[in-house]
Amino acid sequence: MTLTAARGRARQARKPRQARQATGWRPPATAYGLGLAAAGVAAAWTVHRLFPAVPLLTAAVVLGIVAAHLPGARGLVRGACRAGLSFAGKRLMRLGIVLLGLKLSLDDVLGLGWATVAMVLGVVAATFCGTWWLGRRMGLRGDQPLLIATGYSICGASAIGAVSEVSDSDERDVATSVALVTLCGTLAIAVLPLLQHPLGLDDAAFGRWVGASVHDVGQVVATAQTAGPAALGDAVLVKLVRVALLAPLVAALATAVRVRARRARATGTEADGSEAEGTRATEPRAEGAPATEPRAVGAQATEPRAEGATRRRPPLVPLFVLGFLAMTALRSTGILATAALDAAATAQELLLAAALFGLGSAVHLPSLSRTGARVAALGLCAWVVIAGASYGGVLLTT
Repeated sequence: MTLTAARGRARQARKPRQARQATGWRPPATAYGLGLAAAGVAAAWTVHRLFPAVPLLTAAVVLGIVAAHLPGARGLVRGACRAGLSFAGKRLMRLGIVLLGLKLSLDDVLGLGWATVAMVLGVVAATFCGTWWLGRRMGLRGDQPLLIATGYSICGASAIGAVSEVSDSDERDVATSVALVTLCGTLAIAVLPLLQHPLGLDDAAFGRWVGASVHDVGQVVATAQTAGPAALGDAVLVKLVRVALLAPLVAALATAVRVRARRARATGTEADGSEAEGTRATEPRAEGAPATEPRAVGAQATEPRAEGATRRRPPLVPLFVLGFLAMTALRSTGILATAALDAAATAQELLLAAALFGLGSAVHLPSLSRTGARVAALGLCAWVVIAGASYGGVLLTT
């Protein structure tokens, strides 16, 4: 070996160590975004303490939207913090949904009576199907009709986050749906108490109406407490019955996604109806290639997709839904102490607040304004549907 070659190898061996010394330790890509989400939760908690009528989760999503458009923070939200905020919107949302199961006990559900349970099932079915159908007829983009229908009929932003996991929804659709459902749920806090006496509802009936028609658990509590403890107790129980429907709904949607993907593979089309990869006239472009790059003449039609380009096949029952059911079963045993349940409830609120701050930060108001009229119209129609169906159900079961 010549002296020149030996020196070259020595320099090559020193490069990794020198590179490490030059760059130093770097935090994970999600650290900055998670830090910003934690700051957002702290700010939302402060708002909630100063104005108790504003639920923590509502404040969190509003502050996330504000951060995404504030001149000083906008660059961070869209740049260095984006990975961590997306992580919060997905992963922390799953953890919060798992802990949400600890609020539900089978004994409490059965104590409501089968008539009330059947009423809740009817309200959820009518709201979900009606909102989904109307959203598709109005031409809303992507999964917005599905997500808005889920949020209105089940449990607001938590349900939207759960369904978006199995439907692999676009983050912008998720953020828009969360913003709409949160806004309408917040308006319910002010509007529904004004309608109690004109509609002829006593405190218990008003509580059941609130529990069947208001979206988020925190918003249910804020609305029902205006009529006293009797209304609050019934409202929370009815609301938790709706929460219990989250698991079967997610499982049903996961099954539908799998069936649609299987049919798409059998017919040579993608799940969204576009032509499958193996039958297209153009080859999937390589990373960094222009969008109009033609396929090479004579290339095989059955060429497999690039790694990572295959559609993710969702599990029949997602792991976080199984966790939700496990927590519900654990709560039903009665072995958990009150202190443990209180700690879990606090952790669940904080996790969901961080997730909603992350989702709120993905809202882009200029883009939202282009479809804002249709989204707002769907939200208003869905609000009328769930409020009317709930009121009719309460009258029938009282």
